[in-house]
Amino acid sequence: MTSPPEDPPPLFSEDDRDTAVRRVQDAYAEGHISHEEMDERLHRVLTARTHSDLAPALAALPEENAGTTSTIAAAGGRIKRRGAWRVPRTLKVASAFGRVHLDLSQAVIEHPVVDIELQLGTGRARITVPRDAIVDLDGLHTAWMDTLYTPRRRSRPVGPRIRISGTMGFGRLKIRHARR
Repeated sequence: MTSPPEDPPPLFSEDDRDTAVRRVQDAYAEGHISHEEMDERLHRVLTARTHSDLAPALAALPEENAGTTSTIAAAGGRIKRRGAWRVPRTLKVASAFGRVHLDLSQAVIEHPVVDIELQLGTGRARITVPRDAIVDLDGLHTAWMDTLYTPRRRSRPVGPRIRISGTMGFGRLKIRHARR
């Protein structure tokens, strides 16, 4: 009797690879590893195909600082952020009633991936992302609302990845790219 074929090891995403590269570079910058060790580990990270290939390159490195998580909440009224505000790695926005306006076009974005979790009841939400941002709406669940978003045609993806998730009830979500 033959055994069933094993599932292939899971591949990882480019975000996982970018995170691994950053961890190796940070470990070198903080003096945890030598320049030669950094080169060797970066080679392993860049040639890895599965998580098990990646593990030796990250062994004994300090854990990555996951960044900050901030929550903005209001029962009613407006939630508004614009100008040169610092965007955390994870931003949770909760509003039962009212309007939400997040303008990330001039914001300080220090992370290659920013997660915005929306928990909205009724009202409108508008998010302005940087011109070169990549927007991912896969984790957003809507009940009775419209989502207005047209992805930009780009020649090269160089900006931050903005992942929008959560739940929205009644209302409308409008996402647009900054013009400059």
